[in-house]
Amino acid sequence: MLRLRRGGADDGRALFLELPYLNAETFQLFIDAFAQGFPDSLNILLLDNSGAHTARHHIWPENVRGVWVPPYCTELNPIERVWRDLKDQLAWNIFSDLDTLRDAVEDLLRAYDASTLQSLTSYPYVVEAIHALCL
Repeated sequence: MLRLRRGGADDGRALFLELPYLNAETFQLFIDAFAQGFPDSLNILLLDNSGAHTARHHIWPENVRGVWVPPYCTELNPIERVWRDLKDQLAWNIFSDLDTLRDAVEDLLRAYDASTLQSLTSYPYVVEAIHALCL
């Protein structure tokens, strides 16, 4: 099942997909959805070095580029702040089943507005580097 929220870039818009697991094939689904969600701009994905992200057979659309943070430096990836915020909001809650948890996560993701996502993810060094790459 895919659940989608559209937006993008360094202005706080977002795209979240729910996929059953992370591997090279499902990451390709994300890349494709990301490209379709933001067709009119060059989009930079800041990625860690997981096998799903570094698979050699990925097909990168013209409007999406990957940039990888150094290995073992997850703190450099701004999405980690979104996951931390999400986990903090879920902490101490008890969910009766996986569907209830899934719905709660989806509600929390949908509640993020552009301004909040921008405040969580727009590290100055990342924004400057992305703008330099896009020149």
